[in-house]
Amino acid sequence: MKEYDYLIVGAGLYGASLAYLLRKAGKRVLVLEKEGHSAGICHQEREEGILVHTRGAHIFHTSDEEVWSLVTSMTPFRPYINQPKANYHGRLFSMPFNMNTFHQLWPEVETEEDARRKLAEECAPYQGIDEGTVEGWCLSHIGPTLYETLVKHYTEKQWGRSCAELDSSIIRRLPLRFRYDDNYFNDAFQGLPEQGYDALSEALLAGTKVVYGVDFLENKGKWMGLAEKTIYSGPIDALFGYSAGTLSWRTLKFEKETLDLEDFQGMAVMNYTDDTVPWTRIVEHKHFLGERSSRTIITREYSDEWTPGRDALYPVKDERNLGLASRYKEMALKEGILPGGRLGTYQYLDMDDVIRLALDDGRKILS
Repeated sequence: MKEYDYLIVGAGLYGASLAYLLRKAGKRVLVLEKEGHSAGICHQEREEGILVHTRGAHIFHTSDEEVWSLVTSMTPFRPYINQPKANYHGRLFSMPFNMNTFHQLWPEVETEEDARRKLAEECAPYQGIDEGTVEGWCLSHIGPTLYETLVKHYTEKQWGRSCAELDSSIIRRLPLRFRYDDNYFNDAFQGLPEQGYDALSEALLAGTKVVYGVDFLENKGKWMGLAEKTIYSGPIDALFGYSAGTLSWRTLKFEKETLDLEDFQGMAVMNYTDDTVPWTRIVEHKHFLGERSSRTIITREYSDEWTPGRDALYPVKDERNLGLASRYKEMALKEGILPGGRLGTYQYLDMDDVIRLALDDGRKILS
């Protein structure tokens, strides 16, 4: 009998949630984490009395009651409604698209009827065009004014590609509301862990053996030899040394600054949707939890091409990459390794989706 029933590679929300479920079922679990902390890209650090999102702002939102019940049982959550603004050449607009946005763009638009009529006028010349690209879908569904002001340049900065080339799947999930409602998400439950995502992941990992600062890929045989089964939540192509090719991702570069100001922008998130500003957004961290401090910390985010060793954040889902990811998954399963999490499955997943995937995978493993 081996020392552990399960080896889980990665102590992010997927690995932590899976470890929690397996440990509750009485299984012996070992978790390996390459970094010196849990929570993955949700990791936070406290500076100037402010809880800082070190790798992009993460706002928890879900309509999954089981997932919400789990996370709120682990650590206290504080309600938080995401209401970002979009800055286009110094003009501010509400996000996502709602009646406030329409009125800001077209002051004569005040009612749902006005908005629907205006959008119909805007979209009329573009009916019948190819909706498979971001540009085509936007022109035929929201028209050129909204597209130019709030989508085109932001999206091209984010992806480093023309909207005329990008698949429309990346924009179709953006809400379009005909009511005055700046709540970015439609989910029933929304909030932030008061002590940060590290507190959440550490609570999920309580009672589980976790080894930090260890790169599983440097000695796969040794670590796999300790457990009956292995679940891997790292980059699926890295598992095989990129032998069949490298999967494409987009990543972010962060520029953090501490300012001798009590308040910089009056809100947590400001998107920049024109092409004269190189960053995609500015995050002012103290506004997430309403923390008080005589100074403030902001982070400018710049989208960038991913290279190995950097955070893989947004999968580039084209035919080549999806086919390659599927091939790597088959290779992993043949070696007795279950790929999981967003990196292991090559998916863009919100935090609640990651936890749901972990719970579902855990139940399959235990069944």
